Amino acid sequence: MRIFVAGHAGMVGSAVVRKLRAAGYNNIVTRSHAELDLLRQHDTERFFADETIDYVVLAAAKTGGIHANDTYRAEFIFENLMIQANVINAAKLAGVERLLFLGSSCIYPRDSDQPISETALLTGTLEATNEPYAIAKIAGVKLCENYNRQYGTQYVSVMPTNLYGPNDNYDLQNGHVLPALIRKAHEAKQRGDAELMVWGSGKPRREFMYVDDLADACVFLMENGIADGLFNVGTGNDITIRELAELVMEIVGFEGKIVFDATRPDGTPRKLLNVDRLSAMGWTAPTDLRRGIALAYADFCAQASVTL
Repeated sequence: MRIFVAGHAGMVGSAVVRKLRAAGYNNIVTRSHAELDLLRQHDTERFFADETIDYVVLAAAKTGGIHANDTYRAEFIFENLMIQANVINAAKLAGVERLLFLGSSCIYPRDSDQPISETALLTGTLEATNEPYAIAKIAGVKLCENYNRQYGTQYVSVMPTNLYGPNDNYDLQNGHVLPALIRKAHEAKQRGDAELMVWGSGKPRREFMYVDDLADACVFLMENGIADGLFNVGTGNDITIRELAELVMEIVGFEGKIVFDATRPDGTPRKLLNVDRLSAMGWTAPTDLRRGIALAYADFCAQASVTL
């Protein structure tokens, strides 16, 4: 089976490639951005026409934390809409029957009942800071759903919780909260700082999952022949941002105190996914948060020695 992993160089895509190879799948097709710009419809259609692809993992996306989502709003909605539409439609035109679309838990309403089930989609108002990105990802879910309905394809949507791990973006302005905290704590330790500045109030609750666990869930769904539907992927456990910062500080070895910057946005008050649907099928996330953060910190240190 020839599997095309779109976005293979990113955190999620690279984790999927690692998992596929570990599971014995050797015929993996990848293209760099320089080789294939998924924003270009003609180029994307030509790629699918020229290649024989049996399965697509659509992990390519423009992503970022609260600051990036709220600053580059037009880019986030435009680029994600284009990538999804081009890949999904080109796959259908080329006769690719099976595809797995990777979305985001931000598709759910800001004030959803907790934990958030798949049925919460389109039942309320989105979080304002990442609304453009969320709308794009909702469109991806609906593309898969309606292509299945009209064309008989087998396109599945996966909504992961907050992810972290190897190949993450540790940029302090545009990265997500966990990798940013890892870098902040590491650099504060190196400088001998007395304090660690954390955005917001520290009160919001978030769920975090090691990215290789998401990749494991994706391969699980592929191998079990799931033909359609929307699946939350998470751990079923959450933590406050304060507790997260304290855990990161402990793992990194920074012994200062936390100071919260209340001028920065908190985002959604709580976001915990209901993972009963996938759990009932026999899959649960194997990596606990402490071990995952330790692995992520080792990855950061490896990257920092070269690029930071």
